[in-house]
Amino acid sequence: MVVDENQFFREVTLRITSHLEIEHALASAYEYLRHFIPMEVVSLHYFDPERQAVFAMARYSERHGPTGHQEKPVAEIDQPTIDELRSSGASVSPQRPVGIYNRPRSDPLHRGFTRFLRDLDLVTFSNLMLRLDIGAHYQGVLLISAPGHNAFTDEHAGLLRIIEEPVAISMSNARRYWETTLLKDQAVDESRAVHRELENLSGAHVIGADFGLRRVMNLVRQVAPTNSPVLLLGETGTGKEVIANAIHMASPRCDAPLIRVQCGAIPDTLLDSELFGHEKGAFTGAVEAKRGRFERADQGTIFFDEIGELTLDAQVKLLRVLQDKEFERLGGSQTHRVDVRVIAATNRNLEEHVRHQRFREDLWFRLNVFPIYLPPLRQRREDVPALVQWFVDRKCREMGLARKPRVSPEAMEQLHEYEWPGNVRELQNVVERSLILCRDRPLEFPHLGVGAGPMAPALAPASSEAFPTLDEMSTSHIRRALLAAEGRVQGEGGAAELLGLKPSTLRARMRKLNIPYGRRDS
Repeated sequence: MVVDENQFFREVTLRITSHLEIEHALASAYEYLRHFIPMEVVSLHYFDPERQAVFAMARYSERHGPTGHQEKPVAEIDQPTIDELRSSGASVSPQRPVGIYNRPRSDPLHRGFTRFLRDLDLVTFSNLMLRLDIGAHYQGVLLISAPGHNAFTDEHAGLLRIIEEPVAISMSNARRYWETTLLKDQAVDESRAVHRELENLSGAHVIGADFGLRRVMNLVRQVAPTNSPVLLLGETGTGKEVIANAIHMASPRCDAPLIRVQCGAIPDTLLDSELFGHEKGAFTGAVEAKRGRFERADQGTIFFDEIGELTLDAQVKLLRVLQDKEFERLGGSQTHRVDVRVIAATNRNLEEHVRHQRFREDLWFRLNVFPIYLPPLRQRREDVPALVQWFVDRKCREMGLARKPRVSPEAMEQLHEYEWPGNVRELQNVVERSLILCRDRPLEFPHLGVGAGPMAPALAPASSEAFPTLDEMSTSHIRRALLAAEGRVQGEGGAAELLGLKPSTLRARMRKLNIPYGRRDS
C-alpha cells in the first residue's frame, strides 16, 4: 500500500490531539490507523522506575471501547526482569524505537507483556510497540495488538516511526493533565475538609463565657493576639477544642487554617507522613506527593488534641519542628520552613508524666508557656441551663423536630444538681437521648447517670424479675407528672398537659390505677 506520509502524519496528529481525555483521542486515532495497520487493541503505557511498575494511561479496543488512566499499577516489574529485557535486546530503545513481536511466546519480551496485559491473550496475538520519547525524556510506549501471528511487517513499523513525535507529546500532555487534575482534586478535598473542620468548631460557640468560663475567656482574650504556644488542661469533655477554636478565631491568624491533629489516632508508622508529608515514591502506596499537617497549617494554627497520647519517639520528632520551625518530607531532602501557632490540649497530668519519664521534659517546657485550665461542669453549674437550651436547639434542627420541647423547672433542677463526670459531652448526650425518648412531651431525665456503660438500664434488656409492669411504669410516670404540676390535673401546666393527654383521659387512667385526685384541680 502506498501511503502519503505527510497526509498520514497530519491526520494522526489531528486525531491524537483532538481531546484532553487521551482515551477519546486514542479512539479517534484508532479509527484512522486501522485502515493502514491491522489492530484490535491500541494502548498507551508508561513505566515508573521509582515504583518499578507499569501503568496504563489509556486503551481502546473493539470489544471494550475506551478506557482511561488507571491509578493502580497494571503490574510491578522487578529490577532483574528489567535488566534481563535490556540485556536481551528485546526491549525497544531510543536507538531502536519500534519493536515487532509477531510470535510473543518465542520473544524474550513476552514474559514482560504477559505480566501487565493479562486480559489480552498475547499468546495468540502479534504486538507492535513504539517507544515514546521527547528529546532525552522517556514518556512511555504505544502498543498495538492484533490477533494471530506474523500480523506486522517492517512497513507497519515504519508508519509508527512517522507518528512518534505527536503521540509522545500527547502522552506527555495527558500525564501532566492527569497529575494536575489529581492535585486539584486533592486541594479541593483538603479545602473542604478544612472548612468542615472550622465550621464544626466555630459552630460550637463558647457557652458560659460570661459566667462559669469568664476567667478562661479573659485568658483567651489576652493570649489570642500573640504567637505564644497555649496548653489547654482539663478533664475529658470540658470543651478544650472549642477554646482552641476561640483562640484561633480571635488571633491575627483567623483567616488561615486551623488544622487539628488527634494525637492518639495516628499510628507511629504514619506519624511522619501525616505531620510532615511525603514525596512521591517515598513508600509503597505513595503514588503522589502529599502535604503534611504542618504545611497545611502554615501561617495558621495547629491544634494537638490529647498530646499526652504521643509516644516518646513521636515527641522527639515534634520537638524538633517546634524548635527549628522546619522539617523535611518523608523521602525528600528539601527543607520546608513553616510559621504556625501551636495549641495543645490534654486531660492528663503532664507534670506527673514528666516525673515518670513518660513525657519529655523539654517538650513540656516548650508547650507550657501559657497554660489555661478549663473547670469541669460540676464547678460551673450556672452554665447548665444555657448549655441545655443550646443543645436542644441544635439537636432539634439536626433531628428535624418542628416543635422544641420544654424542660420543666424540676427537670432543670435535676440537671443542675447532677455531678456530670462526663462534663459537657455527657450533657449533650443526655439531652439527645431525652429528645429521642420524649418526642412531643416535656423533656425528662429519669435515668440520669446510668448511661455510662454500653448496656445502660434505660435502654438495655432486664431480667423478668426486675422488669416493672406497664401499670407500674404508668403509675410512676403519672405520679411524677402530678408532682411537677403540684397536684393539678388540668389547666395550663397541669399533669394532663405535661403528659399530652386530655384531662378526662388522664382521670380515667388514674381511676384504673387507683391514683387519687381531688379538689386541687382547676
